[in-house]
Amino acid sequence: MGAFLNFLIISILIIWAIRVLIRLIFPVVLKKAFSNMQNKANGNQQQNYKSSKPEGSISIDYMPKNQKKGNSDKLGDFVDYEEVK
Repeated sequence: MGAFLNFLIISILIIWAIRVLIRLIFPVVLKKAFSNMQNKANGNQQQNYKSSKPEGSISIDYMPKNQKKGNSDKLGDFVDYEEVK
């Protein structure tokens, strides 16, 4: 019975110590992570602002291949129709 009571007290003390450490360390780690993300975001904004082109300039990133206008025979038959009222 004494060994079980001893194990129980030690387990409770270890769990309590872990909770205290987490409450002390976790906010510091979160603050550092958020500040790193914020710095990266600010760096990207500044980089995008510097590399942006002046207003009104045009850039074409993709030019589709020219498709040859083929024979109109491939389109099918043309049928005249009259609208019936």
